[in-house]
Amino acid sequence: MKRVLRWSAGAVSIALASAGASAWADSGRLNRGNDPFFEVSQAIAACPTPLGPLETEDEWRRQSHWRVERGNSCWWEGRCRLSNGYLYDKEIDEAVHRRLNNIEPATHWQHRTTLWLVLQRRFVYVMGCVAPDFDKHTFLAELAKTADVERVIDETTTDPASNALPYRTLADPDKLPVERGDD
Repeated sequence: MKRVLRWSAGAVSIALASAGASAWADSGRLNRGNDPFFEVSQAIAACPTPLGPLETEDEWRRQSHWRVERGNSCWWEGRCRLSNGYLYDKEIDEAVHRRLNNIEPATHWQHRTTLWLVLQRRFVYVMGCVAPDFDKHTFLAELAKTADVERVIDETTTDPASNALPYRTLADPDKLPVERGDD
C-alpha cells in the first residue's frame, strides 16, 4: 500500500508539472534556455507572477546571438573560470539558496516579500513585491555576496496593484516593464 501511495504522490507531482508546462506551451512560451527560475517567498498578497525566462520561439531566436556573446564574453575576457557564463547557473542556484537561508535572520526577507529569482550567466534577477518598509538595499547587497554572482538586478515593486511593474508578468506577457533608474 505504501508503494502505491508514494507512486501516486509522484504521479500527481509529474501531472501537475506537466499541466503547468502545458499551460506555458499553449501560450508558445517556454524556458528555452533552461534558466533557473523559482519563487522564494510568498508574504505579499496578490503579487503578480513574473514571466521570468519564458519566451516565444521568435523572442528566443532574436536573443540567441546576444546569449552566446554574453555567455562567452566573461571567459574570453579572463573573468570566468568556466567557458560560458550560463554554466554557473546550477552552482549559483545551490549557493543562492544557502545564502538566502543565511541572511534570513538579519533581513527577515521571507516575511516581508514575495519574490522570484531568475539566474542567467552569473546575474540574479530579483522579481516580485516587497513591503514598503523592507530594507531591500541591504537584502540585495547581501544576496550579491553569493559565490560566483556578478550582479544582482532589482526588479521589485512595493505596489502589487501598480499598472507600472518593473517586470513582465505571466498574466500579461506582452506588456513591457517600466524602465526605472537606480534606486
